[in-house]
Amino acid sequence: MIAIVDYQAGNLASVQKAFRHLGHDSVITADPEVINNASNIVVPGVGHFEATSALSGSLREAIVSAIDRQVPLLGICLGMQWMFDSSQEAPKLRGLGLFGGKCEKFPAAVKSPHVGWNQLQVRGSSRLLRRVPQNVFVYFTHSYRAPLIDATVADCEYGGDFSAAVERDNLFGVQFHPEKSGEAGLQLLRNFCELQDLC
Repeated sequence: MIAIVDYQAGNLASVQKAFRHLGHDSVITADPEVINNASNIVVPGVGHFEATSALSGSLREAIVSAIDRQVPLLGICLGMQWMFDSSQEAPKLRGLGLFGGKCEKFPAAVKSPHVGWNQLQVRGSSRLLRRVPQNVFVYFTHSYRAPLIDATVADCEYGGDFSAAVERDNLFGVQFHPEKSGEAGLQLLRNFCELQDLC
């Protein structure tokens, strides 16, 4: 069972609909016990980084415990940014710190938020992006961007390059919305399911 974490900051139904389309069971939940028993965990999200403050206490503990057990975790948009140390959007709030670095606002030279279709530049080998074409267009909507780091497996250019996808061991994050990105997004979610032989 895939646990889609509900912290009141996401387009949860569309993520669940994408998994249902692929034939996989998922549940939208804020119950730590359900998360503890999940085979895969998704942390979606849109909006202000402050919303991630709800990912605290027993909910955070359940996610961290799952990570320690090597349960695949996928952060989408705000969920990916939460996996970094922090965000300029809410400087006093700490992220999960799975990836080093701070998310920062787009420069004034470009329109923000960055909304719409943009190209992925896939870097080398990635289990999450397997069979996702180079230079494919995917759908973004965000005002802050994650830095390029060693774990970056795909970047995108908008007022400079930023991390569009990160991956290390069973930790995965995407800045774009796979559930809104057509066949490329479905392939990414299919790959995420296959990590635990769900397909």
